[in-house]
Amino acid sequence: MSTKHSAPRKTRLSGPEREQQILRGAVEFFSEVGMGGDTRELARRLGVTQSLIYKYFPNKDALIDRVYQEVYLGRWNPFWESVIRDRSIPLEERLVSLYIEYSKVALTRDWVRIFMFSGLRGESINKKYLEVLRRRILEPIALELRHALQLPDVKTLPLKTAEIELVWSINARVFYFGQRRWIFDVPIEGDVNEMIRLTIAHFMAGARVVLPQILGVAAPAKARTKKRG
Repeated sequence: MSTKHSAPRKTRLSGPEREQQILRGAVEFFSEVGMGGDTRELARRLGVTQSLIYKYFPNKDALIDRVYQEVYLGRWNPFWESVIRDRSIPLEERLVSLYIEYSKVALTRDWVRIFMFSGLRGESINKKYLEVLRRRILEPIALELRHALQLPDVKTLPLKTAEIELVWSINARVFYFGQRRWIFDVPIEGDVNEMIRLTIAHFMAGARVVLPQILGVAAPAKARTKKRG
């Protein structure tokens, strides 16, 4: 007597579950093929219809915006902001802690590749994220750097563009580690955390000399003494 085996019943996803499935698939898809990837191909990979994607995301721009929220805002760590302002810890140590934690998110495959693809396509992801980064990370670092180096505060002397560019150099260096791995396919030799420590030490040493020049003020006596020593 033969026994018939019925095919396993597919689990029916709820609306929110289906939306998350599409979103996760879109993050992986765009990180692989770039922002020019077609939603028909995304649907094929997910095993759904293109019309189902548009049921949850009215158009491709809306889907890309949700990818931005998922990858960049959704993974934002409040610790990055809080540690910057903790003056009970020397600034150099704060920056090391910040960027070690930041690297755990910003050096991942989808973060790096989507960011690069978005920039090449002129998508809004880069502009929106960099505005957030400047306001919540870079400008606070610039303020703390002045305080740590005993330089005039912003009430006396407003922040200058060159100061922000100086701080950008940290992010540029750290992000390059991700580019090497996920864009250039060049292995990162050595420990990333140690490279971040060296990056911050190099930044602080340079800032002690360069920042007073940017502001057009004399370096504090303590900093000048240390340089002569």
